[in-house]
Amino acid sequence: MNKSELIKRLAEERDLPLEEATEIVTIFFDSMKEALQNGDRVEIRGFGSFKIKEYEGYQGRNPKTGEAVQVSPKRLPFFRAGKELKEYLNN
Repeated sequence: MNKSELIKRLAEERDLPLEEATEIVTIFFDSMKEALQNGDRVEIRGFGSFKIKEYEGYQGRNPKTGEAVQVSPKRLPFFRAGKELKEYLNN
């Protein structure tokens, strides 16, 4: 399922105009992104949690040329599935 399919489903199930459903989904995702950007953890009970993992820079190697390359530090999102989601998928 992608974002547009989620919007369509919300609009159909709640009998909302497509524009309103789009706004709701956009606000939801923007709020999650903003919280993660600020370093906060996002937890959706029964589904899972998102957090940011920070990785330090390191000395890498270009596999094609063998040349040493400096890889810069980065922040990546990390998702951990909740207990209820795991149980739902395995039953």
